[in-house]
Amino acid sequence: MTTASPSAPASVAPALLAAVSVGVLTAVQARINGQLGVRLEHAMAAAVVSFASGLVLIALISALTPAGRRGAATLARGIREHTIPWWMLVGGAAGAFTVGTQSFAVGIVGVSLFTVGIVAGQTVGGLVFDRIGFGPGGVVAVTVPRLVGGALALAAVAVVLIAGDGLAGVPVWMVILPVFVGVGLAWQQATNGRLRARVGTPLTATLVNFIVGTVILAVLAVIVTLVSGPPATPPGEPWLYLGGVLGVTYIVMSAAIVARTGVLLFGLAAVSGQLVASLVLDALWPAPAGPGLLVEAITVVIGLASVSVAAFWRVRR
Repeated sequence: MTTASPSAPASVAPALLAAVSVGVLTAVQARINGQLGVRLEHAMAAAVVSFASGLVLIALISALTPAGRRGAATLARGIREHTIPWWMLVGGAAGAFTVGTQSFAVGIVGVSLFTVGIVAGQTVGGLVFDRIGFGPGGVVAVTVPRLVGGALALAAVAVVLIAGDGLAGVPVWMVILPVFVGVGLAWQQATNGRLRARVGTPLTATLVNFIVGTVILAVLAVIVTLVSGPPATPPGEPWLYLGGVLGVTYIVMSAAIVARTGVLLFGLAAVSGQLVASLVLDALWPAPAGPGLLVEAITVVIGLASVSVAAFWRVRR
C-alpha cells in the first residue's frame, strides 16, 4: 500500500534552505553581470571581470586557510598520481558559459525569462545525472515525486513561453540558450560535488572552477575584441563588479550542498530561490523585454510547487 510522508527528513531541510539561497544569489549575480555587459557594451569583457574578480578572492581564501592549502595539496597530488580524472577539473567551463550568457541576455530579457529557461535545463539535466549516478551521492532513483516535480518545473517554462506577451521581438535563440545553461549548471554542480569529495573541501573545487572559467573567458574576450572592438569606458558604480564575489559564494555552497540533496533536488530548490528573487528584481528593475509580472508570479508559484513535491512528498511502499 502506498503512503505519503508529509515532510522530508529534518537533516535535509537545512540543505534545501541553503540551496534556495544559492538560487537567490544566482539571480542577483545574473542581474549584475547583465547590467555590466550592457554598460560595457561587451558581454565577454563583463564576464571576464566577474570571473577574474572571483578568482582573486577564492585564491586568497585558499592560500590563507588551512582547508584551502590542504585541498590544493590534495589536488596537486591527485593530478600527479592520476587519481583525479581530467573531467573533474573542467566544471568551470559551464560556469564560464553561464556568466558569458548572463552578460548579454539578462540585460535584455530580464532575470525571470533567463531563469525559466534554466529551469528546464536543470530539470532535465538533474534527472539524467542523478539517474546515471554522476553526482557525488551516486545513483538516485527517478521516483514519481521527482518526475512530478520536474514536470511542474517544465510547466512553469511553458507558461512563460505561451503567455508572455512581452516576448515579441525576442530572438528564439535567446530563449533557448538558457536551457543549455541549465543543463550545464546541473553538470557543473555534480562535477564540483565529485571533485569536492576527492579533495576534501569545496574551496579547492571552486578555485579550479574559477581558474578554468577565467582562462576560457579571457580567450573569448580577446577574440570578440579583435572582431568587434574594445569595451566602452568601465562604469564607476562599485556594485557592478560584485558578480565574481557572488559567484564564489554560491559555487562553494553548491559543492558542499549537492552531496546532501542530489543534483535534481538541489537544482529545483535553487531554481525556486532564483524565481522568487527574479520576480522581485524584475519588479523593481524591469528589463526591456520580459513576460510580465503576472506571468512571472504564476511561474514562481509553479516552481515552488515543483520543489515541494520533489522534496517533501516521499512515496514508500
